Amino acid sequence: MSLVERPRRHKAEINIVPLVDVLIVLIFFFLVSMQFRNLTMLNLVLPKIETAGTNKYIEQMEIAVDDEGQFYFNGTKITEKQLESAIRIQADVDKEIPVLIMADEATQLRKVTFLMDACRKAGMETIRLQSR
Repeated sequence: MSLVERPRRHKAEINIVPLVDVLIVLIFFFLVSMQFRNLTMLNLVLPKIETAGTNKYIEQMEIAVDDEGQFYFNGTKITEKQLESAIRIQADVDKEIPVLIMADEATQLRKVTFLMDACRKAGMETIRLQSR
């Protein structure tokens, strides 16, 4: 009886280098594509506009109205009368500064038109509405 040598079987190996490469690419992709939200912003549900443009202004005056009709001037809660005087004061400093109005979709239209009218009365003509 002759002994025939069988070829030795190699143990199965899993090469993890390509797996690590793919995971690094995926992590990089998710980090680049994440949307970082400003935590100081109000919790507003903005209405959707199909033809909305992009933000081109760096410095702007932000006025927000929540669903209960409360006004916020650059992130600070403010009354209607205080808002009117704040807009006038800002217009005295710079009438060319753009105004960004952010209104919750449940906000009454009269609140938004009040804001636009107050800005125009103060001589500020660059008014934009924020959408999602």
